[in-house]
Amino acid sequence: MSTAVSTTQWGGATGVGSMPGGDARETAKTVTGTFEGGGDGRGMPYLAELPARGPGADMIGRTAGMLVELYARVEPSGWRLGDRPGRDTRRAASWLGEDLDALEEFTQGYEGPLKVQAVGPWTLAAALELRNGEAALSDPGACRDLAGSLAEGLRAHLAEVRRRVPGADLVLQLDEPSLTAVLRGQIRTASQYRTHRAVDRQAVESALRDVMAVHDGPVAVHSCAPDVPFALLRRAGADAVSFDFALLTERDDEVLGEAVEAGTKLFAGVVPGTEGPLSDPAGSVMGVRTLWRRLGLNPGSLADAVTVTPSCGLAGASPAYARAVLAHCVRAARSLADNPE
Repeated sequence: MSTAVSTTQWGGATGVGSMPGGDARETAKTVTGTFEGGGDGRGMPYLAELPARGPGADMIGRTAGMLVELYARVEPSGWRLGDRPGRDTRRAASWLGEDLDALEEFTQGYEGPLKVQAVGPWTLAAALELRNGEAALSDPGACRDLAGSLAEGLRAHLAEVRRRVPGADLVLQLDEPSLTAVLRGQIRTASQYRTHRAVDRQAVESALRDVMAVHDGPVAVHSCAPDVPFALLRRAGADAVSFDFALLTERDDEVLGEAVEAGTKLFAGVVPGTEGPLSDPAGSVMGVRTLWRRLGLNPGSLADAVTVTPSCGLAGASPAYARAVLAHCVRAARSLADNPE
């Protein structure tokens, strides 16, 4: 993995992952058209997820479908690990293949950054059930097996994307919205009356490092939950951290300043992912400029250090609003580059 990544590799704006609707071609056309160069080389297209299609197209189901020698099926309570592949696993692979076909169609001749997302090992362990109905998180051995299976699955997935889009500089994003809850022992048991014990921070860091190691390019970790563990993610090897900017507090200042100075990229979720009026692009990144001044950082480093994103995925938005948000991110990134102060 790299330690410092330039703007030309990352792109100044991108999306988080999910999009509304169920039309893979239309979505790929929107995402690549908005971010492919962004009009001035400032966009990073990505392989979108369309969870509205149903089980297997959702975040957990898609990643479960990538696992090697582990299989999952849908139960009334959620995704559960089983002995053999079934229709839910096949459906997940089919949706992913459809999305890859669409991406390949609209990236012919493309050269530049391209982001792919998958659920990270700890959110996956919190979401996938064992045969007894408890989360895989309850069993350290199951967590290790899950992380190993995920690593192998991601290695194959990245190779497939490289084959289809040979000019792409791939960025791997691991989605870890449950990570803070895992670290704090806040994931509820199947009965809902108790919580699973907090996982040792070294074990969390080690599994993340092992999964990130499958990619020889930059890795980002996304969480739209409060209190993102920036320092732990940096130690685990994350080149970038993606987060909801509105959830930052001043107690994050010190670790954020250290991260930026060490070359960690910030994917700042500053554009609301839910329907509502959008501010002007300069207004959307005003908080980022304020943060920079508060941290005493060089304004000239802003464009290199920050990628502008929506606050979280856009699956719950209307297609029109999702398109507007992505275009707004590109304009906000341009504003940040043109007027860092």
